[in-house]
Amino acid sequence: MSDEPLAFSSDQFSGLARIFPLPNLVMFPHVMQALHIFEPRYRALFEEAIEEDRLLALGSLAPGWEADYEGRPPLRPTACLCRIATHQRAEDGTYNVLVLGVRRLRLRRELPPKKLFRVVEAEIIEDFEPAAAPEGAAAALQQRLLAAFKQAMPRIPAAYEQLDQLLGNQITLGMLADIVAYTIDLDLEIKVKLLAEPDVFRRTLMLLEAISSRPPVRPGRRFPPEFSVN
Repeated sequence: MSDEPLAFSSDQFSGLARIFPLPNLVMFPHVMQALHIFEPRYRALFEEAIEEDRLLALGSLAPGWEADYEGRPPLRPTACLCRIATHQRAEDGTYNVLVLGVRRLRLRRELPPKKLFRVVEAEIIEDFEPAAAPEGAAAALQQRLLAAFKQAMPRIPAAYEQLDQLLGNQITLGMLADIVAYTIDLDLEIKVKLLAEPDVFRRTLMLLEAISSRPPVRPGRRFPPEFSVN
């Protein structure tokens, strides 16, 4: 098992994103995701990332991807830039990898297919809060989101302790919104919209509306999540 430094600043991103596209997962900054990498094209992607900047982007495939999965099906325009946290190579040449989401990305233009994997010109999207927001608005939204999150996950009580630990680190509203959006069981299209929204207040309100609209019988997703396969 190899552990990597996790510190990241925006100037470390070259503007070219190695894309690891997934059909049914939306990745967010501030959370970790486990991956099992076995396809040759994604093994090549991972090996280049490890040799260079330890960065890759988890993207989402647009609807209709099933017809061309082995090729280059359309991508949704927003992805999550990730730094490789740990990795382990198995005897068969596959990899178990843990990545940390670090920034939102807006995908601009895909480069010609000169490598086994896809590379896209992209720019970092930074979070922001409305300049005219009244004092204390962020804290009030954070308390509303916490209450909604706890109410929505009664079947995973072990998450409460982890959530309290996170709050002990004084995380921001944007970080909390991303953690909740990733963890809770929401429709894929809703998560796509949440990832694409850099306005932290707007994103939180969208998330609160999505949580309140969930059927009460649906359980929350496992926290932390299990491995995702490519």
